[in-house]
Amino acid sequence: MFALTAQPIDPEAIRKRVLDPAAGGFCSFEGWVRNHHQGRSVDRLEYEAYPALAEKEGLRILAEASERFDIHHAVCVHRTGTIEIGGLAVAVCVSASHRDAAFDACRYIIDEVKARVPIWKKEYFSDGEAGWVRCDHCATHHHH
Repeated sequence: MFALTAQPIDPEAIRKRVLDPAAGGFCSFEGWVRNHHQGRSVDRLEYEAYPALAEKEGLRILAEASERFDIHHAVCVHRTGTIEIGGLAVAVCVSASHRDAAFDACRYIIDEVKARVPIWKKEYFSDGEAGWVRCDHCATHHHH
């Protein structure tokens, strides 16, 4: 399951989705909103996504992880909208018979989601400035 949500993420609910009596290993990753970026103080983040494409690509990544690694279940949920410092922006949970597959698949999923899924992050800095992070389209659009 891959999902976008504007609501706070419940990591325990995601964990329960991957429980399996055949699983001996579980791995999770949580991405939190931190209060700094490149030496600047950050007040909050905002995430925007292209939902149809994001969900399609997210599901493709989970399918790839299932093919590459011997896992039982994998779930990834990513927030959209404004998130305050300390808020949960993304969560990945994976279960497998063995720990190595769970670790490897979890790392693969979060790395591929960050690289491929059309989700854009805007940082709001304490000095009043704001800017999109690694968003070529957003920067190009801003100049037109």
